[in-house]
Amino acid sequence: MNLNGVKTAALLAGLGALFIAIGGVLGGTDGLIIGLVLGVGVCGASYWFSDTIAIKAARARPVTEAEMPEYYAIVRDLTQRAGMPMPRLYITPDQQPNAFATGRNPHHAAVAVTAGILQICTWDELRGVLAHEISHVGNRDILIASVAAAIAMAITLLARMAAWAGLFFGGNRENQGQNIFGLLAMLILAPLAAALLQLALSRSREFQADRSGARLIGDGEPLARALAKLENGARQVPMQGVRPEMAPLYIVSPLAGGRDQMARLFSSHPSTQERIARLRSREWAR
Repeated sequence: MNLNGVKTAALLAGLGALFIAIGGVLGGTDGLIIGLVLGVGVCGASYWFSDTIAIKAARARPVTEAEMPEYYAIVRDLTQRAGMPMPRLYITPDQQPNAFATGRNPHHAAVAVTAGILQICTWDELRGVLAHEISHVGNRDILIASVAAAIAMAITLLARMAAWAGLFFGGNRENQGQNIFGLLAMLILAPLAAALLQLALSRSREFQADRSGARLIGDGEPLARALAKLENGARQVPMQGVRPEMAPLYIVSPLAGGRDQMARLFSSHPSTQERIARLRSREWAR
């Protein structure tokens, strides 16, 4: 098992333990059993359906080769160069320029671009972006990133469910204060844990995908130009309805233009300026 596989197993094990622990806090022995069942179910769904969850969360639709022959031609060339199978190709309705890859392995991978990226990037620049995304697939980043996104969404949902369960089924007066205190802690700490999880996962893999993508096409300049456009576009055009848990999947953070201080604190991507500088210094070629 490679390093990303080990990390994925650890994430899933941690999620299962979290469900069991919260079940015990809320429901004692019965809660432990319920937490175990829910944990197994959510872990299984996070692994097997992480790509479907990401695609649906992004409101992406599949595109055919007849609709977008250039898109298919670029991805087919890149995957042949990399010795990888052709992923499923999607487009999202978002006007913010961006792209992401998802899936549990190269044989079950998907790549999505936004409507906005097609409007501002040349095909050469889009080739650099897609080389980056194909590199995520080849580096096996997409499994851990997609599972992490699914886990973060599950943690947030769990915290909300736990709050409602505690409010409506808080038990007797002796336990009610303790339950409310525990639920408030979960409401604060669970999203915080999800954000820290994504922060730890994303930054180094973006640099590696930049390097691998530049090597794949033999040039870092197309991706460097694209990143400059995408960063500017992300700041000017908000992505409607994007879930924060999905942000690490994208090539640049779709929340870059947000005014939320917590979103800035838990930035899931390295500095775009540093990424561009590394690409233009030909660090990727060494």
